[in-house]
Amino acid sequence: MLTTNYVDGAPNWIDLGTPDIAGAGTFYAALFGWDFEPGGAEVGGYGMFRLAGRTVAGGMTVTEEQGPPSWNVYFQTADADATARAVRDAGGGVAFEPMDVLDQGRMAIFTDPAGVPFGVWQPRATRGLQAVTDVGTLCWAELYTPDVAAAARFYRAVFGWEVSEMPFDGGTYTVVRPAGASEEAAFGGLVPIGPDPVEDAGAPYWTPYFEVQDCDLTAARAEETGGKVRLTPLFMEGVGRFAKLADPAGARFAVIASAPPSGA
Repeated sequence: MLTTNYVDGAPNWIDLGTPDIAGAGTFYAALFGWDFEPGGAEVGGYGMFRLAGRTVAGGMTVTEEQGPPSWNVYFQTADADATARAVRDAGGGVAFEPMDVLDQGRMAIFTDPAGVPFGVWQPRATRGLQAVTDVGTLCWAELYTPDVAAAARFYRAVFGWEVSEMPFDGGTYTVVRPAGASEEAAFGGLVPIGPDPVEDAGAPYWTPYFEVQDCDLTAARAEETGGKVRLTPLFMEGVGRFAKLADPAGARFAVIASAPPSGA
């Protein structure tokens, strides 16, 4: 479970790159109740999505030359430069070398051996997102990859992640958590790309999940406001009801109305 008591290797930031940040602000306001506050020239216009005054994501304008519209997941590190070395040693790539972001922290963007981008955030003045797991905030992250075992080896080498298998009808789901943490601290999963409609064929990628009260209502609202339902709402026992969506620019994400904890 994600919390704002961030530890190394856990997601501590997400941001959206989009060609239309104003349009994205309107879309996510309708979907989650977020407000977008654009940044100044000193941060290139990079702004913050807030919910009830708490930062829940970042956002920026990207051009077609800079890359496709996407949500980006960042993981906490105590030393971005050391993580860059670990990424290279494990067979990944460094897309953007570690750099300071004013006095807020230090960040870098990497790619795993399958070419999937991900980031790291080394906190200083900004520790990370101010709200997670609540309705309208990040609650889970999934990697869609052609080789789950290879991905697990890579991220274990970089972050020390621990892996466990959760059985479900027809197979198992690979769950990841920070080094030394209990299974209750799991924050994401590794999913094989394949032909099954529940999976995502095509290029591998990370996607964030946002908690919602009503998955079906959120999916319908996404379509009404110019988004796309990539996977219609599904229910999984013990997990909840989830759907895969895309915003009007094509950035992919998912929503879930999580099942209550066992015994609750």
